[in-house]
Amino acid sequence: MDKNSNIFKKLLSLITYKTPDKKKEFFIPEVNEKGYHADENEQEDYISDNIDDNLKYLKNEFNYPTNKDIVIREFKAMGKYRAFIVYIDGMADRNTINNFILRPLLKSKGANKGEEVRLEYILENVIETDQVQKVTKSNKIIDEILYGDTGLYIDGWDFYIFSETKGFDKRGVENPKTEAVVRGPQEAFNENLRTNVTLLRRSIKNKGFTTEFIKIGKQSNKLCAICYINGLINPAIVTEVKRRLNGIDTAEIESSGMVEQFIEDSPMNLVPTILSTERPDKASLNMLDGKVAIVVDGSPFVLVAPITVIDIFHSPEDVTVRWQYGTLIRFVRVYAILVAMLLPGLYIAATNFHQEMIPTEILIAIAKARENVPFPTIIEILLMELSFELIREAGIRVPGMLGNTIGIIGALILGQAAVQADLISPVIIIIIATTGLGSFAIPDFSFALGIRLLRILFILAGYSLGFYGITLMLVVVASLGFDIKSFGVPFFSSYAPKVRKSFDKVIRYPVWKQEFRPDEFNPLNVRQQPKISRKWTEQCEDKKNE
Repeated sequence: MDKNSNIFKKLLSLITYKTPDKKKEFFIPEVNEKGYHADENEQEDYISDNIDDNLKYLKNEFNYPTNKDIVIREFKAMGKYRAFIVYIDGMADRNTINNFILRPLLKSKGANKGEEVRLEYILENVIETDQVQKVTKSNKIIDEILYGDTGLYIDGWDFYIFSETKGFDKRGVENPKTEAVVRGPQEAFNENLRTNVTLLRRSIKNKGFTTEFIKIGKQSNKLCAICYINGLINPAIVTEVKRRLNGIDTAEIESSGMVEQFIEDSPMNLVPTILSTERPDKASLNMLDGKVAIVVDGSPFVLVAPITVIDIFHSPEDVTVRWQYGTLIRFVRVYAILVAMLLPGLYIAATNFHQEMIPTEILIAIAKARENVPFPTIIEILLMELSFELIREAGIRVPGMLGNTIGIIGALILGQAAVQADLISPVIIIIIATTGLGSFAIPDFSFALGIRLLRILFILAGYSLGFYGITLMLVVVASLGFDIKSFGVPFFSSYAPKVRKSFDKVIRYPVWKQEFRPDEFNPLNVRQQPKISRKWTEQCEDKKNE
């Protein structure tokens, strides 16, 4: 009896109303509010004033001399003080170390007054590198060495002097690989953090441009740069970004893609809520709208947050061309998104459930094409979708220009052979090819992947309930989409709720009409240009009046 009673209670609990748990959500305030920061209670050890203790500590930490990358060079500084320098071979520039650190220390004879070596004398008269800092914490020493700087210690000090000597090889600035444009800058980010920040600074020459560094990953010690424009961005956004980055507790971070997964609002969303770009001009344009750029060392893609759905299908090329052309391109992209998401599902729904909506001539042509095909339409669609994905993946993995050739030839041969063998109808080939073109027309790669997953759901919905299933799936996708947030900003806030009319959504008005920045990010400086930004027009009017 008790067992049946427990089962009844469990069933009853499933249908009874429960008060939902209130989750604390982040939002962007309209005024500058005092934010919160991550705890910084981690204890830091101080440095011994004995050279032997410091040598023992470094050798133990870096597994020296088994570890051949670490270099510890002992010598007599200024002819009388025991000293050593430490750096990682390959991460530091040897010419800088030899010519501007080691050689001056060996040739200098020390200060004139007293026997004690002084920090001020070393910094002002001996070390010849441009960037020098004093480090007093032992854990900070390890980080500086790992980043490619060179540490100097002299017996009796309770601190180190670190000089900027980063000199490892890196890839140069090249053309964008995945976000190519016809008209616009042809520079792309690379794997070097300092180069990427410099590319952003070249685009935004503003005294408020601020860069903050945060280390993430307990084992990899990956360095992240948070770039924003002070005085423009809402401070609450910066505070929230730093809180989430400081809250990452993992051993390894390899790329910006991993960082994106750690800090995004909801990992269950099929569409990205953080923008990833390899173009400095695209990242800088978003920063000028009041957003944060997150640069991860070792990754050629920069993250931008927060974003809305409008930011995903915008391209820097839209701004560089005339407003009529940019508007046309955006309409094409919207059409591409709808085609890539809905076309196969609509075809299945129309041919299986709603033949009366298809013109008779087209219906007869479809029936003749499918006369000898042994598979139902759903199987044809899924087989061709899988084949198309295989060709696309193979084209990416094959090195060099050969990949594009294999992709085109493979698709032609496979499609022609499947039609001649009566395995696939020609109409399905047209449907899948058009759908693939729609996917390629989407500017954001992550968003295109999400559309591909949604396409499968619409295919199943159309196969199950026809147009009713498509409509029901649209309602579900729209409902879930309106619940998505990016760092507290509703994903569809460009449309609702909104305060003022935007001149840069799908229809792109002329740049001289875009007076205000996007309202959904609550920037401190909303206006980006005066109402009349073309001052020469006023001068022309004055001349006419004269």
